[in-house]
Amino acid sequence: MNGFPWFTRRTPLDPVLADRRDRLPDPQALDERPLRQQRFVVLDLETSGLNMSRDLVLSIGAVTIEDGAIDLGNQFECTLQRDTGKLNASVLIHGIAPSELAAGVEPVEALLGFMEFLGDSPLLAFHATFDQRMLSRALKHDLDHRLRHGFMDIAELAPMLCPEAGIRNGGLDDWVEHFGLQVQQRHNASADALVTAEIALILFSRARRQGLESPAALASALARWQRRQQAPAL
Repeated sequence: MNGFPWFTRRTPLDPVLADRRDRLPDPQALDERPLRQQRFVVLDLETSGLNMSRDLVLSIGAVTIEDGAIDLGNQFECTLQRDTGKLNASVLIHGIAPSELAAGVEPVEALLGFMEFLGDSPLLAFHATFDQRMLSRALKHDLDHRLRHGFMDIAELAPMLCPEAGIRNGGLDDWVEHFGLQVQQRHNASADALVTAEIALILFSRARRQGLESPAALASALARWQRRQQAPAL
C-alpha cells in the first residue's frame, strides 16, 4: 500500500468539478508592467504540521493587492474538511479545533474555489517555499492539477530591500515588529495573509525607490541577491 496516498488522486473527479478545473486560467509571468498595475494574491496556509511530505492543508487565507493597495473587499478564507484523528500539538498553534475541521468545506471545492479566486495572478507568501509545496501537493492529490503560478517570498524580499533592519532569517513576527504593524490574530490564515500584504506594500515602495519598478525587475534582483548570499565567503 502506498504510504503517501496524496501523490495521486484515488477516485475520478466529478465531471462538473473537472470542467471547472480545466477552465482555470494559465498563470501570468512576472513581467515588466509596473508593480502598481500588477494584481498579486497574498497567501497564507495553516497546516497540520510542518512536514511537507506528510501534513495537510487545513485552512487557506488570501488577500489581493490591486492598483497598489490591499483590496479588503476581495479576500478568500476557507477551512478544509479534514479528519485529522486525535488532537496534536499543531492545534495549540493554529487553534483550529477538530469540530471546525469536521464542518469545513470539502477539499476539492475549497481548492477549486481558491484557484478560481487566484486566477492568473502571481503569489506572494512569507516563507513561500513551504506554502508552494503544501498547496502543490494538495492540488495534485485532490484535483490532479499542477500548480504553475509564480511565487515571490516576502521573507527573502524583506532583508534584500531593508538591510538596515539587520534581520536576515527572521520570522513574520520580526518584520511585523520592525515595521510597527499590528496583527489581529497570529497563526490565523486570513490575518497572517493580511499583515503579509501590508509588509509587501512597504517593500514595493522600497523597491520603487531602489529603481525596481516591475515584478520582473524585482524577481531578477532577488535571484541575484540570493546567489550572493549563497556564495562562499572569501
